[in-house]
Amino acid sequence: MVLFLTLLIAGIALIAIGAAVDGMLYLMSVGVLLLIADLLYLAARSMWRSPRRPAR
Repeated sequence: MVLFLTLLIAGIALIAIGAAVDGMLYLMSVGVLLLIADLLYLAARSMWRSPRRPAR
């Protein structure tokens, strides 16, 4: 969970800096890609940890 939050904060910070500074479009792109990777990590982790027991 710490990794997820760290990547989320880093992605948001990169997007904010990339949008605020002129000529830093690549930084904003990296931030967006980091957020997408973070969401994929969260989805994979939630699917991996879900119990697959039959209903009683």
